[in-house]
Amino acid sequence: MKKLFFLGLLVIFLVPFQLIAQEGVSQEDTVKTGFNLSGVPAVAYDSDIGFLYGVILNLYHYGDGTRYPKYNHSIYMEWSNTTKGSMKSILRYDSDRLIPGIRTSAEISYNTEQALDFYGFNGYEALYDNNYEDDTHSDYLSRLFYKMDRKTLLLRGDFMGDIVEDKLHWFAGFEFRNMKMDTVNTSKLNEGKSEDKQLPMVGGGLYGKYVNEWGIIPADQMNGGSNTLLKAGLIFDTRDNEPNPMKGMWTEAQVLWSPSFLGNSSLSYGRLVLTHRQYFTIVPEDLNFAYRLSYQAKLGGKMPYYMLPFVFNSPPSWTRDGMGGSKTMRGILRNRVAGEDYFMANIELRWKFVYFQLFKQNFYLALSGFMDAGMVTGDYEFDMSGVPANDPDAMKFFPDEPETLHTSAGAGLHIAWNRNFIIAIDYGRALDKRDGVSGLYIGLDFLF
Repeated sequence: MKKLFFLGLLVIFLVPFQLIAQEGVSQEDTVKTGFNLSGVPAVAYDSDIGFLYGVILNLYHYGDGTRYPKYNHSIYMEWSNTTKGSMKSILRYDSDRLIPGIRTSAEISYNTEQALDFYGFNGYEALYDNNYEDDTHSDYLSRLFYKMDRKTLLLRGDFMGDIVEDKLHWFAGFEFRNMKMDTVNTSKLNEGKSEDKQLPMVGGGLYGKYVNEWGIIPADQMNGGSNTLLKAGLIFDTRDNEPNPMKGMWTEAQVLWSPSFLGNSSLSYGRLVLTHRQYFTIVPEDLNFAYRLSYQAKLGGKMPYYMLPFVFNSPPSWTRDGMGGSKTMRGILRNRVAGEDYFMANIELRWKFVYFQLFKQNFYLALSGFMDAGMVTGDYEFDMSGVPANDPDAMKFFPDEPETLHTSAGAGLHIAWNRNFIIAIDYGRALDKRDGVSGLYIGLDFLF
């Protein structure tokens, strides 16, 4: 049984709506100048990985306010830890004033994930059976059967400049990752638990089978490794507002290259990223429709398996981890769709229904309805010679089912603070039981 709650959001939910009613609904913001700090504490509990505590802060500098809600500098800080050892440390910087004429975005982060989702490769060509992680079912193996352990150091720098002012831009950057992969440390997670509450030892779950039993994941990749990506591309941007555009579009084309001499393996590969986002006003200021289409594919070479789940974007929409989950397909299991090539689509209707001011800060609340979809269009090829073909218990993990579109639908609530710091609460349901049941996500920003 998992329990999850975020106390930091209570500050927002306990807004005195009587005050709002007295002052009336207003779309006029107080122009912000100088430095402004936004943030929430994060508190959560998970029966497997322990008690979580942390904080999310975003420091904005608006200068003299003539560009508000556009900022001059943004520094984002996130830190959290759990009593069982999972940790997240993120520092991000974004500014178009640090280097004249160039937008600079940078990140350094270190994350340890003791229960990262792993479902195999190529979508529906890999079996997901929730009975294996349901401790009330006769087929139960472990709540962490579809989990693995990952530690990631990330260094990233991105730069963007004008070709045609305020419309067409060049883009260049790099991403360096050092990832250490392993099976879940069940002994660590069982510390302090009574015998009847302890997690079963199942040989490392599905990831353990791929690594130790069947040899699907090569020995030189099983412990992870370093990977450097060099990025270059073009961006066409006519949006009227970055955090929640009411009109305009954002279209980008990127080429990514990971040369072997900048990593710790002999693997080298290239990728193509094509993404189009467009926004339409239905009711001025209040109601808009948005959609995103993205196709990402390998151009050549051989990718390490641990780089498959990443969804690449140019800032300020950062590279995301996992096809499925809070930032790609809400309601579908994170990392459920992992292949070398994939397509993704999102549509969303957004309605800003309340505007108010509190403690001289500008807020609005927005509701959204959405549908998300995606699928693998190019398989990740792997060696199955170690999987005994005459063993039905092994072969059932590789069902003879074609990959098709994974879909989900749901709704969300967004709380915008000074237009830029946006708390997002989304609930999505998978439309196929092979993708899970549902997901509730509490994080930051609109999806795109």
